[in-house]
Amino acid sequence: MPEFRVFVIWRLLRGHGELQRRRQKQHQVLKMLTLVSCVGRVVVLLAAVSVTTSIMMSGEWGEEGVTYAQLGKDVILTCAGASPGSSVEWRWNGGTILPEDSAIQAGQLLLSHTQLSSKGVFSCHDTSGVLLSSTVLRLGRLPGRPSILCTASNYVNVSCFWDSTVETFLPTRYITSYRSGSVNAEADKQRSPQGPCIQDPAKPFSCTIHDSMFWKGLWVNVTEVNPLGSNFRLLNIVMQGIIKPDPPEHLQVEPVPSAPSRLQVSWEYPSSWTMASHFELKFRLRYRPVTSTSWSMVETVNVSEVITDALLGLLHVVQVSAKDFMDAGSWSEWTPEAWATPATGQTLVPSETATAAIKPESPAEEPSLAPNNGPIGHSDPTEKVAVLVSLGVFAFFVLAVILVFAFLMWVRMKKHSKEATKNHDLLAAAIHMKALPKAQIL
Repeated sequence: MPEFRVFVIWRLLRGHGELQRRRQKQHQVLKMLTLVSCVGRVVVLLAAVSVTTSIMMSGEWGEEGVTYAQLGKDVILTCAGASPGSSVEWRWNGGTILPEDSAIQAGQLLLSHTQLSSKGVFSCHDTSGVLLSSTVLRLGRLPGRPSILCTASNYVNVSCFWDSTVETFLPTRYITSYRSGSVNAEADKQRSPQGPCIQDPAKPFSCTIHDSMFWKGLWVNVTEVNPLGSNFRLLNIVMQGIIKPDPPEHLQVEPVPSAPSRLQVSWEYPSSWTMASHFELKFRLRYRPVTSTSWSMVETVNVSEVITDALLGLLHVVQVSAKDFMDAGSWSEWTPEAWATPATGQTLVPSETATAAIKPESPAEEPSLAPNNGPIGHSDPTEKVAVLVSLGVFAFFVLAVILVFAFLMWVRMKKHSKEATKNHDLLAAAIHMKALPKAQIL
């Protein structure tokens, strides 16, 4: 870099003409870089097309002797075993009646404006009825652009799900891949990881990306391929937008001895939430008596809380959900329900025994904040600071009002004192003048 700076200064000292030539060269370089960027985009598209074309031409779409054609198009079937110019007879599904809008021309069978009803087994025979060749005609449509949805249960692994947007009536395969960073930056392609989005045969229409570089973003490619062609969709992913943790685990609810209105609740981070030391979670705890349909709810960063307003002798339902501490993504699903009754010693946890507990049926509804919501268990330090600040501000305003009131009273008393002194002086002067002899006054 120092040598480059010296070189630039030396070039500037060479004169204005040399500087102009240098600027022209830089302009040409920028035009070349722009061209390279455009070529890079074309290369990405050609790469996707080349992969799908190789599979489409492989012929691995089922048994031999199958012809695939597009619905609504004209189809021509050729009799492979017939001699040129010889007359042949065509049969459809073993019968001599052919589909509508069909005709035989020079030994070939022409099917116009094919429909789904036109599919089946077509065979050609010579005049004596001997079978010359046969084929199975299957009709369908070209693939549409698949719809894609991706989620992440942590900042390392990404799961993507897709669905076909067109009913093709044909066998279909999917090619899935990913790339970190920008899909168009040539320099970034050499440094960023790329590879297949791994598909699990037990979970169709889904794939998983492992060990992703979440700070760079991802491009996911899902290509739908059938015997007629292919179509694909590129999806840009920002990890902070798709994070959705799994529900917390090992939820337990226990009564607190000698506390008839308290329940101790504890849980653990989901095991799938890796790098917990770097990415913390916050939690929502909701609870209600089984006789109520309204939930009380509280947010916390702890993994345990104490419910302080439980109703004595009533079975309570408790659930917890999680979210990224920095509020990225969305809340997890709720944990399975756990039940407990305060101060009775009876405790139920989410298990086969718990699911057998008797609880009233009630329609599912969104959680609502109960009016008796209050701080439960351990207070959040942030809440304590907020309360202290509020009390300080209130005390300041009260003190200010008292000082202003005292100042106004002082001003008023001082004014009255001055007026009383003035009146007293006037009265004294009048008395003094009255006491003097008349001649002295004149």
